[in-house]
Amino acid sequence: MPTAASAALRAAVHDALTADAALSAVLGGPKIYDEPPRAAAFPYVTLGEARIADFSAGGERGEEHQLTLHAWSREGGHKQAHVIAGALLQALDDAALALADHHLINFRFAVADVRREADGRTYHALVRFRAVTEPA
Repeated sequence: MPTAASAALRAAVHDALTADAALSAVLGGPKIYDEPPRAAAFPYVTLGEARIADFSAGGERGEEHQLTLHAWSREGGHKQAHVIAGALLQALDDAALALADHHLINFRFAVADVRREADGRTYHALVRFRAVTEPA
C-alpha cells in the first residue's frame, strides 16, 4: 500500500538521479521518468515497482521499502545496461536522501538483474534498493 513515506522516497530518488552528473552523462541527459514519454529516446531510467512493509519496533513506527529502478537501452549488447546500473548504484547506494516529513534510516542496494527483452533489441536492467524510513 503506497504511503506518504513511499511517495517522499520516490520524489527524493527522482531528484537525486536527475541531479547526478555521471548518470546524466551516461543517459545523454537527465532522462529519469515515472512514466516515459511515448517517444522517449533510449537510454533512459524509469522508477518502477515499490513494496512497502511495516518495520515498526519498540513502539516506534517505521516502514521498509523495496524500490525497483529500470534502465532501458538499445545500444546493442548488455554493456550500456550494465553501465547504467552501475551509475544508479553509485548515485544511490547509502545516499543521504532528504524526505519530506520523514527520516531516511538507510538506503541500500539489494540486487540487480540485466537481461535482453523479447524484442531482441532492448536491454533492461532492474536495480533494486531497500530503504527504511520513520516519521519525522
